[in-house]
Amino acid sequence: MSPEPTPSAKFTYEDLLHFPDDGKRHEIINGEHYVTPSPHTKHQVIVGNLHMALGSYLKTRPIGAVFFAPCDVVFTNFDVVEPDLLYISRARREVLTEKHVRGAPDLVVEVLSPGTRRTDEVTKRDLYERCGVLEYWVVDPKLDAIKIYRRVEDAFVRVEELSVEHGDVLTTPLLPGWSISLRDTFAPPF
Repeated sequence: MSPEPTPSAKFTYEDLLHFPDDGKRHEIINGEHYVTPSPHTKHQVIVGNLHMALGSYLKTRPIGAVFFAPCDVVFTNFDVVEPDLLYISRARREVLTEKHVRGAPDLVVEVLSPGTRRTDEVTKRDLYERCGVLEYWVVDPKLDAIKIYRRVEDAFVRVEELSVEHGDVLTTPLLPGWSISLRDTFAPPF
């Protein structure tokens, strides 16, 4: 059973470490506990496709590393999340510890699930913006589309919305020369 805070108390990273290992994703944003069930198959396929494409690129150009959930990203004692994917450049490698990521990754990717749309598109986007993430991709498996937010000065700007329907290709200035078509991003395994 999860510890319950008193009405004025917020959950902390220490509380998170004591939550049950129940196969669900437990996160804390601004001291609030968020729980989501295990993701659906299409969600996992998309994460796998992106991870393989990013991993292949980074094997030939070792400019950083890509990680997938579960991997705690600790922004503050009251803000700990498990993005679906994240990329850390060599320039930011000091955020990578033996146990988790402590600080802002360069890139965070969240694949929407039925119960996470508002959290991913509003709450987490605000958190990632506030904590210094350079780029945020919101992947929508229902629409086969990706919204890309990029830091411009101190705020996120939605710079692109890509879709399979339009034959778009995903790129990022964080990974020069890397690309993947949205058709390949959303491609089923068989």
